[in-house]
Parts: sequence; C-alpha cells; structure tokens
Amino acid sequence: MVKNQKLPANILTPTTKAADHDVPITPDEIVKSGLMSKDDFDEARSKALSLFEYGQKVALENGVILVDTKYEFGKTADGTVVLIDEVHTPDSSRYWIANSYEERFKSGLEPENVDKEFLRLWFKNNCNPYEDKVLPEAPEELVSELAWRYIFLFETITNTKFEIPETQEPIHERISRNVAQALRNL
Repeated sequence: MVKNQKLPANILTPTTKAADHDVPITPDEIVKSGLMSKDDFDEARSKALSLFEYGQKVALENGVILVDTKYEFGKTADGTVVLIDEVHTPDSSRYWIANSYEERFKSGLEPENVDKEFLRLWFKNNCNPYEDKVLPEAPEELVSELAWRYIFLFETITNTKFEIPETQEPIHERISRNVAQALRNL
C-alpha cells in the first residue's frame, strides 16, 4: 500500500481518551480493561462500520470521498449502545474531492482535500496546542478558508444553499441530527 491508497476494506481503529489526546487501544484491551463488554464492542463496531459505509456512499454520490472519521459511542441508563457526538462533520472527518482523486493519486500528488488539516498544521507550527494554555489567534485568511470548506461540504453533500440558521443551534449539531434521522430511516 502507498499513502492515500484506498484500503481494500474499511477498518476500525479504536482509541480512548487520555488527558489531552486520543490513545490507540485494541479491542482486547477495551474488553480486558472493562471499558466495554465484548458484545457492546461488537455492536459499536458494527454500527460504526455501517455508518461509515453509508457516509461514504452519500459523500461519493455528491462528488466527495469520505476518507476517515471518528465516532464516539456511549451507553444510555438502560445499557443501550448509542452514538453520542457529531457525525461526518469536517471536525471529525476528512474528505477528498472525488473527480480529481485518481489522477492525483497516479501522479503521486496529495488529494484535493476539504478538511481542517491545514489549520491544525498551522497551530502545530505556531504553538503546542496540547500544552500551551493560551493559543495564538489564527490568521483571518485561514479562518475564512476553514469556513469556506465547511460551507462547501455542507452545500455539496446536502445539495442545498448554506444559509445562516435563524436559531442559535450550531450547524454541526443540525447536520448531525439530520444524519441521525436518515439513519433511522435505513
């Protein structure tokens, strides 16, 4: 395999929370440490892979490739395993432009991406975001670029024009709610 090559099958790479970042953990370690039972892990794994496959399908139908994402699961009081955070937003996912992927890959070029990696790298080069108590303000042009990418993804995937919501609800929560509704309809 080479960098940016599509995997033959989707995979799950579990992590758990550390003080300031996520730490890789194996399924066996999850069960042995008591974080989840084997049945609960298998259920979360199945849900995650199904949700990712669905997200990839919807994304590709709209001209982008859902490359990877992060899901967070929890349990309700009655023990039901549930998804507890945003779904397929640019904060938790990476997207590439589909119509240029093959040519760029064959030429050894990075895929055209629609994610926040450029901003993460700026912070990494200008501070230690995991240790510094106060982070520098990102340049306005980077913040504008990030906003443009988020709006581009919204409009591309939903096929609707982005409008500032009239409510105070953050847009990523609105999108997550809509995706959750779509999943219930599967």
